[in-house]
Amino acid sequence: MIRKKVLCSSVILSAMLLSKLYSNPQTESIEDPYKQKLIAYAVSKVKERDSSPEKQLEAYYKTITFADECPPMENSFVKHKLSRYLSNFSFKKQQSYYLHEKAAKHLPSISKILRSHGIPEDFKYIPLVESGLDAGVRSHKGAGGYWQFMPQTARLFGLKVNSKVDERLNLVKSTHAAARYLKYLYSEFGDWTLVAAAYNVGGGSLKSSLRRQGVDNYYELRLNSETATYVYKLISVKEIIENPEKYGYNESLRISKG
Repeated sequence: MIRKKVLCSSVILSAMLLSKLYSNPQTESIEDPYKQKLIAYAVSKVKERDSSPEKQLEAYYKTITFADECPPMENSFVKHKLSRYLSNFSFKKQQSYYLHEKAAKHLPSISKILRSHGIPEDFKYIPLVESGLDAGVRSHKGAGGYWQFMPQTARLFGLKVNSKVDERLNLVKSTHAAARYLKYLYSEFGDWTLVAAAYNVGGGSLKSSLRRQGVDNYYELRLNSETATYVYKLISVKEIIENPEKYGYNESLRISKG
């Protein structure tokens, strides 16, 4: 704590010194060696402050978005929760080579389909969170396929699901159906973060929570544990896929392990 206070005081003093040296009229030449040393010291302290791990982390947090919406990182609870999930989804915890391989293979085509329906590209991470892009995954409630549609929802948005055919297992067809569903949810909520939550919990259930609690912001809602973490998981998967080295992914190591 003492060290932090000393460093903070040093940075403030450096900034004041820079301001004074550059703003006050100087009778002597700025080439004076003593003044040059003072300026160099002040500049180095400001750079040291701005390049500290804490400052770099703060700057990085400001770049995090989902569907072009910024999580309220000024909220300490949101910041702490997102930091925890970013850590949980890091390569150190997940050994996520398979996620990166499947993302590289399937996300470009998923993105293209979503864009054709006017859906923000970040929704392409739903299949990674829902099924790990494994069509064979099936929940105990009966949800299945890449997008983990329940049979009735799948049929409602244009998929065939019967004893002979299950189009939830078709990536292209199920992605078009998911896009139609997401577009419908946006017409209901008008907010993409709430759309993501509704995809997980269901539109009717989310509407009930919004009405009962009198809020219209995902980050302020009290929801079941799965839905309360859903958007954090989507953001975390997005970050580890788009910034793999930051989270410990090493392509050369994967190749060497073959």
